[in-house]
Amino acid sequence: MNRSNISMAVIRRLPKYHRCLSDMIDKGIERISSKELSETIGFSASQIRQDFNNFGKFGQQGYGYNVKDLLEAISGIIGLQHTYHLIVLGAGNLGEALVNFGFDKLGFQVDALFDNDPEKIGRIIHGVEVIDINILETYMSKNPVDIAVITTPGKVAQKIADRVAISGARSIWNFAPVDLIVPDDVVVEDVHLVDNLMTLTYLLNE
Repeated sequence: MNRSNISMAVIRRLPKYHRCLSDMIDKGIERISSKELSETIGFSASQIRQDFNNFGKFGQQGYGYNVKDLLEAISGIIGLQHTYHLIVLGAGNLGEALVNFGFDKLGFQVDALFDNDPEKIGRIIHGVEVIDINILETYMSKNPVDIAVITTPGKVAQKIADRVAISGARSIWNFAPVDLIVPDDVVVEDVHLVDNLMTLTYLLNE
């Protein structure tokens, strides 16, 4: 399977499939047709079948999909069979909220929270220690870091991104209100909260 040929639109739908199927497991639903899944998730049945066909054959004609098996398959496609080590850069309100979110249920383990505020350094926030950001490189040289989460003010975000990229991070989850410039082998997923809010107001006033 050549995943490089799969569109980003399909990839961005996978987490919604995962969330929907997880809800079905919690409700005790054992199997579902593409039509029933369509009614629940909001994509057409044809779209659902096309999406799944990118990754192999799932389900049986006349039976539909086994919900547990399909959830496990999508978890594997996304890569949730691994544990991912995260560090959060910025111990402000957003950083604290992310540490407390409960990502560990999906295999995302927040190992450390970094800040430059002497009053925060050394504190334990939701079981995670706040570490002096001046020793970021030393920490990364001794500990696995799969995803660096940037929640700092925009004015320092690029500098932080440079530091984590040089230190070996290959993915950044960026909440800072700036577009980061990173090496080609570093993946960035941006969450610009204000941009999303402005999109919402546009749609509200359309």
